[in-house]
Amino acid sequence: MPDTRERYRILVVDDEPRMIRFIRLNLEHDGFEVVEATDGLAALNQVRDALPDLVLLDVAMPELDGFETLRLLREISSIPVIMLTARGEEDDRVRGLELGADDYVTKPFSPRELVSRVRAVLRRVTAPAAMEKSTIHVDDRLSINFDRREVLVEGKPIKLRPTEFRLLYHLVQNAGWVVPHDQLLAKVWGYEYREETHYLRLYINYLRQKLEKDPANPKYILTERGVGYRFVDFRRDAKTAKP
Repeated sequence: MPDTRERYRILVVDDEPRMIRFIRLNLEHDGFEVVEATDGLAALNQVRDALPDLVLLDVAMPELDGFETLRLLREISSIPVIMLTARGEEDDRVRGLELGADDYVTKPFSPRELVSRVRAVLRRVTAPAAMEKSTIHVDDRLSINFDRREVLVEGKPIKLRPTEFRLLYHLVQNAGWVVPHDQLLAKVWGYEYREETHYLRLYINYLRQKLEKDPANPKYILTERGVGYRFVDFRRDAKTAKP
């Protein structure tokens, strides 16, 4: 019986031919199509010409390193990116995420780990949760329509990345309730990410910067220390406000 799964195209960017060959063999074995680039400029051209579904981007490359390549890439595309790095320091991981990476894999990694991470990121960006079709009016300042992927703050559209949308969706769907850290991580990133709390902190901060009038004193996304996060109970507040 032929394999009817969608065949995703992955761009592998690394200046080491042996590493590209290793990744290519394992991704192709798992049903992916692979294109490659050996430097940052070639990667940017491949994103434009080959139209990949995801980029595996090495950090340590000469001339244009992975961080600078990612910065330039984010100016032209929202394609999902997984950083490949030999460094295990949290600062490097956070830097990549802050520049717009969707995930990272630390070298050396197993083929199973790499494929798992690739599939998890593709699930997040290609299979969004069922969205509400009506517009949600949180208050006079903030409104959300998940079906149209539209967020308005003070009447102006705010651009959210796919992961930010998914996180906001799960928070709003549970408005008034505390959603535990591990539950948010499992629903938004995948079950294998339930211990990666730094992802959650970073993306909560992204949302607050975009939605809150005063991100340091949030009124929409509230922290329940040691437990999780809670979106303001706008439905109850709206009922209370009625005469």
